[in-house]
Amino acid sequence: MKLTLEEIANLIDGSIEGDLSKEILGINSLDDADSNQISYIISEKYKESLINSNAGAIIVDEKLKHYCKSNAIIVKNVYLAYSILSHEFKQKQDITDLKYRNEIDYPSTKIASSVLIGKNVKIGINTIIHHNCVIEDNSNIGENCLIESNVTIQQGSTIGDNCVISPGAVIGSEGFGNARNFNKKWSPIAQLGNVSIGNNVSIGANTTIDRGSMTNTEIHDGVKIDNLTHIAHNVIIGEDTAIAAKTGIAGSTIIGKRCMIGGAVGIVGHLKITDDVVINATSTVNRNISKSGIYTGFMPIMLHSEWKKVSMWLSKLDKIVSFLKIKLKNIK
Repeated sequence: MKLTLEEIANLIDGSIEGDLSKEILGINSLDDADSNQISYIISEKYKESLINSNAGAIIVDEKLKHYCKSNAIIVKNVYLAYSILSHEFKQKQDITDLKYRNEIDYPSTKIASSVLIGKNVKIGINTIIHHNCVIEDNSNIGENCLIESNVTIQQGSTIGDNCVISPGAVIGSEGFGNARNFNKKWSPIAQLGNVSIGNNVSIGANTTIDRGSMTNTEIHDGVKIDNLTHIAHNVIIGEDTAIAAKTGIAGSTIIGKRCMIGGAVGIVGHLKITDDVVINATSTVNRNISKSGIYTGFMPIMLHSEWKKVSMWLSKLDKIVSFLKIKLKNIK
């Protein structure tokens, strides 16, 4: 897909400062975009990335346009503009490109006749794929893999060697991203990245791994993921980490190597968890973990304002107890 800045500005209702005829081939982050791509900024905390960005154009609001060194498209709602533009660069799977196994030759593999396979798909030797799987365009599956029944591997996904994917799993599903429009209705954001899975990875039944919004969601070598787990867009999971069932990991969180995450854990987005961390079952993780160790954390639901107060007092409880002991000792 190729669009000029003038075409993009008309699409997202923006005004241009720069070259109207500049052609754009895709969208990327401020840090990763090149001169043929467009990016966007929604907060002043990313101002340094804006100043240093190599993007060919950037979607900004009035407050931040002065920091933009390249072509700028100025809009009222940057995130909404990005959500609208993202669909223009989304590659869509044409269902007529999916062919049954018996129409395609993959030597040295065992693939059930009911498997549907898209264009430009690579499947390594000794890989076994069971009935009713769907493998979309431009996907790559390594050697010695076992893909069990009813698995969907969506376009552009990469799976390494010696992997096991259990029944019903979905790899590369659309990430959950939405922007509010001016009527407070949701405008979905097209997810333009892919999923990259390393070697010797196991993925449990009915687990879902979403594609990245612009860059890839990454599952590194040796990771073991249980059934009914959800991995959101742009999550990165380090080598040899194990994740038990019903865990949910929100977008853009980075988990280190050799971690152990118990069942039904909830991890909020944009966090960093260091190597060799153990998180006990049903815990909620809402902050970065920078020190290896065993962690537990859960509370009953309450108003968020009350929860913040309770959390603050609990974290200081040992100091409060020590203070009270000193006071009582002085009274005696």
